[in-house]
Amino acid sequence: MGDLNLVTILVIATNVIISYKGFKDRYFFDRYKFNAAAVKRGEKLRILSSGFLHVDTSHLFLNMLTLYFFADVVIDSMGTIGFLLIYFASLLVGNLLSYYFHKHDYAYNAVGASGAVSGIIYAAILLYPDMSLYLFLIPIPIPAYVFGIGYMLYSIYGMKRQLGNIGHDAHFGGAVGGYLLTLVLAPWIFTDHLLMVILLAIPIVLLFFLQKAGKIG
Repeated sequence: MGDLNLVTILVIATNVIISYKGFKDRYFFDRYKFNAAAVKRGEKLRILSSGFLHVDTSHLFLNMLTLYFFADVVIDSMGTIGFLLIYFASLLVGNLLSYYFHKHDYAYNAVGASGAVSGIIYAAILLYPDMSLYLFLIPIPIPAYVFGIGYMLYSIYGMKRQLGNIGHDAHFGGAVGGYLLTLVLAPWIFTDHLLMVILLAIPIVLLFFLQKAGKIG
């Protein structure tokens, strides 16, 4: 992991350029951030544009560093087009899920590539479920599928408890988008990693039942 393909450079560069424009120009930031009321008025571009804005340099750095480590895994298996499809689909699904849960909260705002990055992480996990991941400050390797399931369950918990200033629903939606599109583009995963497909689907099914039961949303 960690090879800089041209498409990775372009995606990271686009995020950096647009984010720094937003850092310096508050009007630009407010014009293109995700805002539930604005989206409801018909400003649908925000669903896409907000994925290239970030709150600050730390937010931008963490997302781009994570993308850097996982992008080449997906590109090597799915190709440039497959990577871009998963990236943008995850971004859109993440923000659409945010809109679904916050459409009546007109003051709700969000920015960041976290949904898209979550989709890329999930795609990488589906493609290579046996790989190990290292989390910050934890020097012990964690199986990718354990991380993936834990990440989704934590996102559900965060959505339910509204923990912190974090778009848990966008993270979850992005992971779902990456999960589904990867299976569509690489159906051989059903044969090679069927158990992982089932295990990673459990949090998705759980969220569906929690939402139907009125526990979330």
